[in-house]
Amino acid sequence: MPASPRVSPKRRILLIEDTLPLATLYVEYLRAEPLAVTHVTTGRDALAAAEADPPDAVVLDLKLPDMEGLEVLKALQARDPGVSVVIVTAHGSIDIAVEAMRLGAFDFIVKPFNADRLKLTLRNALERRALASIVAGYRKDLDRGRFHGFIGGSPEMQAVYRTIESVAASRANVFITGESGTGKEVAAQAIHRASPRRDRAFVALNCAAIPKDLLESEIFGHVKGAFTGATGDRPGAALLADGGTLFLDEICEMPIDLQSKLLRFVQTGTVAPVGSGREQRVDVRFVAATNRDPLGEVQCGRFREDLYYRLHVIPLALPPLRERGEDVVEIARALLTDYAREEGKALAGFAPEVEARLRAHDWPGNVRQLQNVLRNVAVLHDGPRVTLDMLPPQMMPQGAAPSARAANGSQPDGGGLADGDAVLPLWRVEKEMIQRALRLTGDDVPRAALLLEISPSTIYRKLQQWRLSEERAA
Repeated sequence: MPASPRVSPKRRILLIEDTLPLATLYVEYLRAEPLAVTHVTTGRDALAAAEADPPDAVVLDLKLPDMEGLEVLKALQARDPGVSVVIVTAHGSIDIAVEAMRLGAFDFIVKPFNADRLKLTLRNALERRALASIVAGYRKDLDRGRFHGFIGGSPEMQAVYRTIESVAASRANVFITGESGTGKEVAAQAIHRASPRRDRAFVALNCAAIPKDLLESEIFGHVKGAFTGATGDRPGAALLADGGTLFLDEICEMPIDLQSKLLRFVQTGTVAPVGSGREQRVDVRFVAATNRDPLGEVQCGRFREDLYYRLHVIPLALPPLRERGEDVVEIARALLTDYAREEGKALAGFAPEVEARLRAHDWPGNVRQLQNVLRNVAVLHDGPRVTLDMLPPQMMPQGAAPSARAANGSQPDGGGLADGDAVLPLWRVEKEMIQRALRLTGDDVPRAALLLEISPSTIYRKLQQWRLSEERAA
């Protein structure tokens, strides 16, 4: 049987035009072209759309209701210097269009214009974009510090980026390994966003977070009456991901009996909801991940060998944070900027000794641990920069953190664990620390959970227990 031809992904066009009849006309001009056109009417919406789904080319009307077209051009160029921007202008604004080209626009079109003029200009713009990408490909590994949600330009991460780019366009299944917190889901999303499936669904399922008796229904769906509580038909992750990517995180936690059903799905591309004998064909690209050694799990009999070889087509190993050199400081700077803005703090950098401590720490929890540390700092402290005394005690070398300090580097304020050397019952320590975290975050349970490095559900459960105990006591 001859191989099926590969369908080229549509190139993404961002159309910025506030006059709806004209925008409708331009979209109609491009309808027969292999293009995916996104239309927005304001400069702010344009920048948001470009951030969410970077375009290959932009058609920009210089007259917008909220921003000057040249401002939008500059912002688009700052986000992606290689983007091809085509300016739409009237006869009286040609001087501005020429200025736009000086600032980096690819070309301009004078109103009114016909379909052929627009299509030819866009084809040239896209060709220029493709050529620029080829040229940039020879040097991007030298200076690329961000990639589809990842931050860091270390050689270890450059190798990860190259692998993702190489496999994204294929249908081959990818198996991601790495310690907890290294960004396995970020990698899966990067594979999806760089692939021809980017416009379809990315569905993530954590096999360790779902009760074993519900996992089959979560993957394959169920029909009404399939089991107690199944009050209606429900599509599973497999059907929701049809045409897109299905990410199975912590795949080695899947029960062995369910692995055989997953194997059949991978082999045949068909699924049958729980309680139904009717099979449905779906088209998904599988990305699996684990923080274990998958081959070791096979050898121990906890993971099926045939499923392993079906999923482990393209291996992708993510390096731990401690092996990524200067990346830890780059990630920390980006996180601090985000968290300080969210918390309304002035923190804008790190003291040199803090950066040295970030580099020296072994980060057993990887990027997730770094996120918790910096969220902790941003909630509890303020100032022009982060200093050593703001870091939590566990960040200090062994024996360096003063025992009198409260958690996270703050001084005791009456809500500490104990007075002097007194020892409190563990349940009281737990309750006081949860209550303190809730006070510091304004009763924001998810943020308090981040500070305590526990699940939000744990806090909700504890609060309910304490409330019931108080009611019984009353």
